Amino acid sequence: MTRKTLMMTAAALAVSATSAMAEGEVVGFSQIGSESGWRAAETTLTRQQAEERGIELQFSDAQQRQENQIAAIRSFIAQGVDAILLAPVVATGWDSVLQEAQEAEIPVVLLDRQVDSADDLYLTAVGSDLVHEGEVAGQWLVDEVAGEECRVVELQGTTGSSPAIDRKTGFENAIEGHDNIEIVRSQTGDFTRAQGKEVMESFLQAESGGQEICALYAHNDDMAVGAIQAVKEAGLKPGEDILIVSIDAVPDIFQAMAAGEANATVELTPNMAGPAFDALAAYWADGTTPEKFIQTESKLFTQADDPQGEYDRRKGLGY
Repeated sequence: MTRKTLMMTAAALAVSATSAMAEGEVVGFSQIGSESGWRAAETTLTRQQAEERGIELQFSDAQQRQENQIAAIRSFIAQGVDAILLAPVVATGWDSVLQEAQEAEIPVVLLDRQVDSADDLYLTAVGSDLVHEGEVAGQWLVDEVAGEECRVVELQGTTGSSPAIDRKTGFENAIEGHDNIEIVRSQTGDFTRAQGKEVMESFLQAESGGQEICALYAHNDDMAVGAIQAVKEAGLKPGEDILIVSIDAVPDIFQAMAAGEANATVELTPNMAGPAFDALAAYWADGTTPEKFIQTESKLFTQADDPQGEYDRRKGLGY
């Protein structure tokens, strides 16, 4: 699969050139839900991008249920929208409804997650390299512990979702061959703070109150924030007694980093809509077919990267 890196800055520069071509179109957006701050920011930025370009956005919140997303897509098809944005809650089970959209000649753009369907059933997918995100997190831990023994507990994302699958794969790729690092417990926290806290509590109880845990790897920041609270309530110091590395780069993780309670996060930009609308505008204008995967930038942030400043810069983005 061909991949193209498309930075947020480049997308911003392209808005003025493409917005006129998109103006007046109607786009349906099937969002997973609001399980995390990052997801809320993606929704906010998608609405803002649509408004700036004169696109009417029909929004549907699936509340983490695939059947709700399939019903929403069928509703969009019945309405005759010009395009559909889909942030799929899980990777499988999309063939039939994507085929229906294709037969209705409605292009579908995937946002931030992949599906296990033939790529001719959707126009393009905008997202991060999720495996790479996990690899960046894992490599940070490899470098941080520098050969010392490290027992890791892992908070996985929603079972069956592409971020959960790929972020786990990437982290395991990074620590492979480093026998000093071992994942001793791994369980889904469903990408939520509440579940992150609850599962971390069980990890702490199972590992001598946390004394035998070196690090936590969380598939998103919200689970990490919940886990940090559990660590504190157990009488330990997150960020010191237990290293914390997670993914997304939401404002609250930067607050935790500024307080010394988290160590590192890998950025997943919530602005997936900008590149998606650019691709749609070109497609609507003259039938230009985009590459099948438009890759956004990922970046590692640590406590050395002005976490308080990052919090201040991000807090107004809708997280």
